Amino acid sequence: MGEGTITLGQAIDKIIEALSSLDSEARRTAVEAACSHMGVPLRSSPAQPAGPAAAAAAAIQPPAAPAAPSVLQDIRSLKEEKQPTSATQMACIVAYYLQELAPTAERSETIKTADLETYFKQAGYKLPRKMDQVLVDAKRSGYFESVARGEYRLNTVGYNLVVHNLPKHKAG
Repeated sequence: MGEGTITLGQAIDKIIEALSSLDSEARRTAVEAACSHMGVPLRSSPAQPAGPAAAAAAAIQPPAAPAAPSVLQDIRSLKEEKQPTSATQMACIVAYYLQELAPTAERSETIKTADLETYFKQAGYKLPRKMDQVLVDAKRSGYFESVARGEYRLNTVGYNLVVHNLPKHKAG
């Protein structure tokens, strides 16, 4: 990524942050104005009155894609939902994100130390002192398998940790 370039997840975070203090009508107005400015067409919803031009534009737009089963689309949201308590758990979350949720251009079946640094920063997760040791430790813990020197793949134990066992709630 070039200097000043942000990821899709970072862009979404900025948009949500900017709109969070507005009421729903002001949010709708801001989104419509931004989409108009950027040349992104919006479909009219049945609840909104639409003139002939809007109806014609809506008629030529492709139908909306079905809603994804998961609302999570960025690493920060995934980290916040899963609440990792160690760098090893966070490494599993990053690997899962890269395999399952990342935008197509970022997807990867494997993970390296450089990926950890990138996505730990994007997620707002504290960087460990020995970043290069995190994947080694995660493999020793049984969450990864080695694919090549310095390259790992999340195995079923790591996948199940992220999907089924995080966050860990203390019994009260």
